[in-house]
Amino acid sequence: MRYTFVLLTCLVSSLFSLYAVAQEGPKMKFGKITKEEFTGKAFEKDTGAHAIILSEIGTSTFQSDGKDLRLVHKVHRRIRINDKNGYDVATVEVPLYKGDYSEEKIEHVKASAYNLENGEIVETKMDSKSVFSDKQDKSLLVKKFTLPAVKEGTIIEYTYTITSPYYHHLRSWDFQGEYPRLWSEYSVSIPEYFDYMLIPQGYEPFVLKTRESSRTTFSFRSESAGGAGSSRTITVTPNVTTYKWGMKEIPAMREENFITTTDNYISRIEFQLSAYNWPDQPRKPVQSTWEDLMKDMMKDPEMAGALDKNNGFLSNTVEDLVKDTKTDQEKAGKIYAWVRDNFTCTDHRALWMKKSLKSIISTKSGSVAELNILLVAMLKKAGLQAAPVLLSTRANGYVYQFYPLYTRFNYVVAGVTLGDQYLTLDASEPLLGFGKLPAACYNGAARTVDEFATPVFLGADSLKEQKFTSVMLGKLENGLITGTFMQRPTYFESYDIRTKVKEKSIEEFFKEVGKSYTGEIELENKEIQDLKSLETPVMVKYDFKMQLGNEDVLYLNPLLGEATKNNPFKSMERKFPVEMNSVFDEVYSFNMDVPEGYVVDELPKPAMANLNEDEGLFQYLIQQQDGHIQLRCRVKLNKANFTSDDYSTLREFFDLVVKKEAEQIVLKRKK
Repeated sequence: MRYTFVLLTCLVSSLFSLYAVAQEGPKMKFGKITKEEFTGKAFEKDTGAHAIILSEIGTSTFQSDGKDLRLVHKVHRRIRINDKNGYDVATVEVPLYKGDYSEEKIEHVKASAYNLENGEIVETKMDSKSVFSDKQDKSLLVKKFTLPAVKEGTIIEYTYTITSPYYHHLRSWDFQGEYPRLWSEYSVSIPEYFDYMLIPQGYEPFVLKTRESSRTTFSFRSESAGGAGSSRTITVTPNVTTYKWGMKEIPAMREENFITTTDNYISRIEFQLSAYNWPDQPRKPVQSTWEDLMKDMMKDPEMAGALDKNNGFLSNTVEDLVKDTKTDQEKAGKIYAWVRDNFTCTDHRALWMKKSLKSIISTKSGSVAELNILLVAMLKKAGLQAAPVLLSTRANGYVYQFYPLYTRFNYVVAGVTLGDQYLTLDASEPLLGFGKLPAACYNGAARTVDEFATPVFLGADSLKEQKFTSVMLGKLENGLITGTFMQRPTYFESYDIRTKVKEKSIEEFFKEVGKSYTGEIELENKEIQDLKSLETPVMVKYDFKMQLGNEDVLYLNPLLGEATKNNPFKSMERKFPVEMNSVFDEVYSFNMDVPEGYVVDELPKPAMANLNEDEGLFQYLIQQQDGHIQLRCRVKLNKANFTSDDYSTLREFFDLVVKKEAEQIVLKRKK
């Protein structure tokens, strides 16, 4: 039938399509503000909230323009600003996706601010010309507007419509965010032609969750072949399943210690098309594969397409770098160090190249994507097996393994195979060693831009950070006790030390070390070894004189400034997983002779504890023998990620660490 052809012409050109309507009218009307909304009680679960979203309603509908279908997404939001720290909600950013020939558009923007003045509600409307383009890149355009007349106590309200030619982009909906919400609602409807995977996340319960079926009519104009003759209207009436979700009194999402990003856990609903169900045809899966996605990216000139060219201009540089090397690892190391040490990174969150490889070479600068793709090109020119690797940093959120979408990535590194060893490299960080990545890159799933879309897993559990500290105390004279301090910090602590020294100086670094002690201390013979050996941790060494006193009773914490002073897990309960940067093993040793004229009055008792049998270990082994005190303290975690069910046990474990490491040796003057 002719209508089937028209419908397929309209729809098959894209990946997704949806029709969505709200079964009920909106619970608020624009401009209908009541005085009670200004004076309403603070959000009971967060009385200090800087702003409260009073109500927000979103719908997504597919509408026919007579020739094609357009996805229409509407947002209506009303917010009360409680204080100056909530002013940011008055600036609204709307991301719009774009392609080579078309883009999403924002329309019908309407915004007002309301203030209660002398008992009357005064409305200040935003000029429609206040909407402007803020920023854009290869596939994203951001529209921005700011509401006027905002002050403490203002209620703002805005509504806008997004029309989209991209059926693949059914908008997700966040029911939770930085500020609490009294009501949040979203509705979506799916015609029988499509199967969608609904992807919910979060921990807050729905108070509204319905599913209903109905019929919806679409009309299209069908032009005759060649443009001659009359046209006719074609009507289709598919069955539509309508979903609606609603939440009320949703608390704000707060940042917590040891979490990749709260964006992974806010209450949200997303959508992914899995198949078409065309009339009289077999079900047709449409979900792309990782292999297909990466093959496209291999051809893209702003991604790995730059690697397909001859790139002969790199030959002399590469040949000069590797001429004296004997192994592939030496080749890779020389090339990596050259790119790292001779180029400046201009953007550490970039997925696409905006400059050619020649331009990067000539300007000695580029984004993280550009520098690491240059690194890959040079490694390949040296005959090594290398390819770009796409990943999402911890702050950017997880990559869903079942949904091949490049928009989930925000970072590019280089992957290289050296015999039976596979290494990932990042030449954008000037103080990183060969084979190292920034800690933020260890966020789980990554993908290689090759024909197999080879998965690479960069888990925090694979980072095994070790720290060794040794302290020896000497004689006590005139209330001052001398000592030596040596520490081999973890690799990433060493990275931070190198950064501080580069930005300031060694002297400034040791000034901060001195401030970490609670009492008076003087540092001497200060030294940081291996500052330029970027593949290994540094060694921090110094001698010190510390005020201990001449009193009859002396108190000394043997861990000095290295004690864990506060439990990082303060909340009684936690809904989210605990996601640490790495697995770690910290060992501290302490030795001292009992000062002449004193005896040990109290000595902390030894203690040992296991976390969930084999997931962690705390040792506090202390003894006194022949006037000598020796301590060995160790805190070790065997994994970096813990479920929320493990939280109370983990909190108790660190409670023990904090309390034990706070205990002191008590010395008493001999009588």
